[in-house]
Amino acid sequence: MLNLKLQETTIVELKAKVGSLEPFREKLESLNAEYVGTFRQVDTYYEVPQGRLKLRETEGESKVQLVYYERPDVQGPKQSQVFIIELTKPQFMKQFLNKVLPTKTVVDKQRTIYRLKGTQVHLDTVQTLGTYVEFERRTENTLEAARKAHETLEELMQTLSVKQETLQKGSYCDLIMQKAT
Repeated sequence: MLNLKLQETTIVELKAKVGSLEPFREKLESLNAEYVGTFRQVDTYYEVPQGRLKLRETEGESKVQLVYYERPDVQGPKQSQVFIIELTKPQFMKQFLNKVLPTKTVVDKQRTIYRLKGTQVHLDTVQTLGTYVEFERRTENTLEAARKAHETLEELMQTLSVKQETLQKGSYCDLIMQKAT
């Protein structure tokens, strides 16, 4: 039997390329951010007609997440509609997807997660790309909630000294594919 859990959510997020994660780690700890953990995640992205589809495997976990999302490719905070299916048969799902959809690319990263003021802060080391800081804030799917989430992320950028010019437009998948060309 294939057990699954379904989730739909709205997220406002941003990603910045940084030279070192250590200053961010130190600042987060000095702000008493909640340390969630450090994880190795492998995201396999698949070719789909619109949006992005990835299968996320987290080392040591007995389940995988199939994640579909639509998000504009803009610098700075951006809103995503995210659909997540959590599955308990990782090998079956991976074999199935590899049979029916072409693989776009694979993103292999080490992610350290902190929570600060309702926002997840990811300190990522991505194979072939380097180091990044990413903010994700779940929000209601309303204009007012999205505006407030944008403001919160911009304040967090100032608090953690994330520079505007380091912000990235696309996903890690896009960045890897750009680097390959």
